[in-house]
Amino acid sequence: MCRSIKTLRPPVLPGEATDEDIHAAALQYVRKISGFRAPAAHNREAFDKAVQAVARATAELLGELEVRGQSARRGG
Repeated sequence: MCRSIKTLRPPVLPGEATDEDIHAAALQYVRKISGFRAPAAHNREAFDKAVQAVARATAELLGELEVRGQSARRGG
C-alpha cells in the first residue's frame, strides 16, 4: 500500500479527519492503484470519480468505526 496514506482515525490522528485529509488519502490510493500521478485528459473523469468514491467510502467507514468504545467520527 502507498506509504503516504496515513491512518485517519483517533487516537492515531489527534482529532477527527478533515475532508482534506480524506480527499488526500483517496487521491493517493487512486494514484497508487491506477499507476498515474495525473491522468491523461481522456482518463480524467474516471480518475476523479474514483477519488470521490473512495473519499465517500472512507468518510463512511470513519463515521461508523468505534474505537475503544467510542465513535471515531460522526457525520461526514
